[in-house]
Amino acid sequence: MWRCTGPRWSGGGPGSEPEGRFGQRLGWYCAERDEERVSMLPAGKVLAFAAQGERRCLGVRRAGRRLVCPYGAVLDGAGAGDQCARCAQLDRSRSVAADTMADDPRPYGVYLAYFGPGLLKVGITAAERGPARLVEQGAVAYAWLGRGPLMAARRAEALLGSALAVPDRFAKAAKRAARGALPPVPDRVAELAQLHRAAQELTGWPETLQPVEFACADHTELFGLDRIPGEVAELGGMTSGAEIVGEVLTGVGADVYLRLATGGEGEGAAEEGERAAEEGEGAVGGRTGDVGSGRAGRAGGVGPGGVTGRVGGGVAVLDARMLSGWVLGAAVGRVTTVPVRAVGPGAGEREGAGRQEGLF
Repeated sequence: MWRCTGPRWSGGGPGSEPEGRFGQRLGWYCAERDEERVSMLPAGKVLAFAAQGERRCLGVRRAGRRLVCPYGAVLDGAGAGDQCARCAQLDRSRSVAADTMADDPRPYGVYLAYFGPGLLKVGITAAERGPARLVEQGAVAYAWLGRGPLMAARRAEALLGSALAVPDRFAKAAKRAARGALPPVPDRVAELAQLHRAAQELTGWPETLQPVEFACADHTELFGLDRIPGEVAELGGMTSGAEIVGEVLTGVGADVYLRLATGGEGEGAAEEGERAAEEGEGAVGGRTGDVGSGRAGRAGGVGPGGVTGRVGGGVAVLDARMLSGWVLGAAVGRVTTVPVRAVGPGAGEREGAGRQEGLF
């Protein structure tokens, strides 16, 4: 039984993208086989899946392996977290994010991330990860500020927070709202450059942190930001039996933007889904680890080597972290039955204290 482990950004493998290029994927884990897989989420892919059974805790990762939750805990479908409280506590017992791994000998980079006008944050990431952390957060643009030992990077992060009031996180709603009305790239570069200059002029800069000259990297092309319309609805949490049917427009961080299918528009995808199922391309836990196959219904399938069809309707954004812990099978219907919420204008509020998104 394959459970979704949520969104992933990673370089391409054999038969996919060139080595080193980032692409959005969904991860999968089969406890019975102790095996993990990923499936691509490129633009044009038709998703047609239903949540099956109960959403389960995904346990803890240690030394590159996933340790199954010993409690078999059931999770709420409305949240983005993929762990029960006890597994999360164990995870944070050895975590840079929770400041419980101060002896980490790896070098760290301090970065400035841009999400929209006035939405600039500071953060740190292990230097060996390169820009992966920025991509996972959905940063529209970013610049490196310095590099050095973990505690020096932490001090620089705290210095920017106290001296320049630069936050270390923003709410998901704020990031999403900003994507619909981004200024031209030169304006983004100028805002980042101004903060970068102010940060490096601060007194109290850690001596062991090596400053990095300003250079802006922009993710407009990587994220396909020009494909995101001005008005986007939001998909709510999954419940058992709930279905999502739509075409991938693009992905930004953990978010997947979908053009939702309307009543009769899943027919082409349905026929393609049945063909994929007959050829063994589509079943979860099958040859490719796809999401849904059309074998259980007529809604089409998704995943590597899966289905690309045309669907129509409004555009909605899904936080793919809410898929983690679910077994996802083929949709039976032709429309999305997950709650769809209209989103009003506004940048949202800063995230409160608590766990920072993702890992370092």
